[in-house]
Amino acid sequence: MSRPIYPRDVLNRLRWEEGKSLERAEIVILHRGAPGDRRTISGSEIVRIGQSFFETSETSIPYHRVLEIKYDGMTLFEKKKR
Repeated sequence: MSRPIYPRDVLNRLRWEEGKSLERAEIVILHRGAPGDRRTISGSEIVRIGQSFFETSETSIPYHRVLEIKYDGMTLFEKKKR
């Protein structure tokens, strides 16, 4: 059985793996009040990847709010629906 994929792992891989770039990622988050309750953040907005959240210059976003991570249009992470 394979290990589950977590948003933090995906973001760290994009930040540190040679040939990858966090700036080319799009992170879709649950954002109540936004159209469709979703907001898309560019990877270039991320200033810190923490243990239980990531930070932009404006706010901290907990990983449980991450719905999807795309890289060059390809989905690398998608939260399972309950």
